[in-house]
Amino acid sequence: MRKHLSAYILSAGLLLSSCADLEQTSLSSIDRDNFYQSKEDIETAINGIYQEFTVDGFYGMFNNQSIYINDLQTDYVKAGAQTNSAHIRELSNFAVQPTNLFVGYAWEEHYTAINRANVIIDKVSAASWLDEQSKQNYIGEARFLRALMYFNLVRYFGGVPIVLHDGEGEGAPRNTIDEVFTQIVEDFTAAESLPDGYSNRDSKASSLAASALLSKVYLEWAQTITEQSKTNRNDFYQKAIGYADKVINSGKYKLLDKFIDNWSVDKKNGPEHIFSIEHDRSVNANVSGHCTFATNWSNSEPVLLATSDKYYEQTDPRDQRRDGSWAKRLYNPNTGTDFVFDIPRFRKYIDSLNYANPASSGNAAGQSTNTTIIRYAEVLLIKAEAENELNGPTTAAYDAINQVRRRAYWSPYDNVQNTPSDGSVLELSGLSQQEFRDRLREERRLEFVLEGHRWFDLKRWHILVKYVKEHTPSNDEVSGTKTTKVQNVSKKNYYLPLPQDQIILNPNLEQNWGYSGEIGDGPYGAEFE
Repeated sequence: MRKHLSAYILSAGLLLSSCADLEQTSLSSIDRDNFYQSKEDIETAINGIYQEFTVDGFYGMFNNQSIYINDLQTDYVKAGAQTNSAHIRELSNFAVQPTNLFVGYAWEEHYTAINRANVIIDKVSAASWLDEQSKQNYIGEARFLRALMYFNLVRYFGGVPIVLHDGEGEGAPRNTIDEVFTQIVEDFTAAESLPDGYSNRDSKASSLAASALLSKVYLEWAQTITEQSKTNRNDFYQKAIGYADKVINSGKYKLLDKFIDNWSVDKKNGPEHIFSIEHDRSVNANVSGHCTFATNWSNSEPVLLATSDKYYEQTDPRDQRRDGSWAKRLYNPNTGTDFVFDIPRFRKYIDSLNYANPASSGNAAGQSTNTTIIRYAEVLLIKAEAENELNGPTTAAYDAINQVRRRAYWSPYDNVQNTPSDGSVLELSGLSQQEFRDRLREERRLEFVLEGHRWFDLKRWHILVKYVKEHTPSNDEVSGTKTTKVQNVSKKNYYLPLPQDQIILNPNLEQNWGYSGEIGDGPYGAEFE
């Protein structure tokens, strides 16, 4: 864990434009002891936390890292032929090692952001010159960002050291998963006190964003097998519902009629966006939008590619999520005709407003697409899932999931409510709890293609190994680069390994099971498939 305060400003000359193993470095450092003398200083320091989300270029937390870890480690995404990184191929093939650079950067970047938040919380708490409302606002924002970091870490690694003050953490052992979740809840709860109108951008912490993430935290905690979740599972589901309702009843958010507009660069801060990470190719380039379309209008394989075209072909053509998530055909401004791909590209990260712009060089046009952390559709599906797990398929559960389904089958071009092509009903009803659970999981699969959710979902449902083995396309179905997902996936893949260099630096850290040659099921009992 870094204990120093890294630079808040990065040199524009260090921006990256390839999918190779490259790095960004800091330009300068700030003397924290003499810095916190004005509101402007504090706001600059808070911006430094946000800045950590997109540093380190290719390995940046929300540049590529979240999608490379959370979608490559599933059945539907693979490393394409253009991949020149063994670290990407490890994730793609469930062969990740403790020396993997994505794993190392994930740990370091998250703890750097945590440390920056800790410094701000300590300094602002001690700032006698600052009015109480401003003090609580700054602390609430820092705690929101710290909670987000710990929420990622506990899902990546399990129990991790909880560090709450600058200068602590050296030699710290891992806290339990329950202790980390408790800290996450405390921090997000504190952030709920942020006043209405604190920000008009979804890329900045807000009270309702804290509520939305609390609904997600409690759903995750309820499904994580720990002592507290076993005892309090129903209470956690009820809290997930309650926080989701707080967001829903606020009236601030709604589903966009046109699904793909969630990723349009001219519609940022839209009514469906609750919390996002800002990207601009002139500031923090080399994001997933580049690595899904780096080969332009050709059938050469980009770095991130679907394992086969079955995901596109099996999606109902009346469901606007098919053409909003997958690009089987794409207009080529160079020829004035549509290009048809052998394997569809990931549509959400192709900036069709700018790929014809000569300054964008085509493949770079997706670098200004924001990373969505949570949007309104997910809050609805969280409510539906928690309701079903707690009470079975209630009217409230059906209402929430059917809102998402109605939008999916809405035609925004001719204002017509379509129904599924196979003649099945649009609005779900009359299902058993298990049938509703299965449909809910399918809606999440369709809704969140390449949004950094899928590995987390399969893990928390305890079906990761079974699902990957059953659903990964066979070699006969896979076009181009093959994978070894089915051969390699095992229960150890329920968590990442702790970075090897961190274990060397801190011998009190214990490696996650399975990454030191253990065999069998280890701590993963029959609940984990």
